[in-house]
Amino acid sequence: MYVQIRTDNQIVTDATANERLEQRLRTKLKRYASRLGHVELHVADVNGVKRGPDKRVSLEVRANGHAPITVHADAQKVDVAVTAAADKALRALDHALGRQKSTKGH
Repeated sequence: MYVQIRTDNQIVTDATANERLEQRLRTKLKRYASRLGHVELHVADVNGVKRGPDKRVSLEVRANGHAPITVHADAQKVDVAVTAAADKALRALDHALGRQKSTKGH
């Protein structure tokens, strides 16, 4: 599973932060790791200096042989938004791949 992390110019990041985010994604999505070819994480600061849910995470997962699944999550902190997006992606993968598995026998 290849993980790519992209941030906008308002997000301060470094190799350590990216490694932590990548590890979080790998841990959350490990059940489907052998079936995922590419995971792309986009992190953006949507409000700038304003208050409110400030960080937006878009997560795209590409399961081999399936259409990409894209989810979004907003939170005050990047880590929280990444965790929420990974949870959403996991539910979407459960639904998409679980449905495929259950219909093969019919």
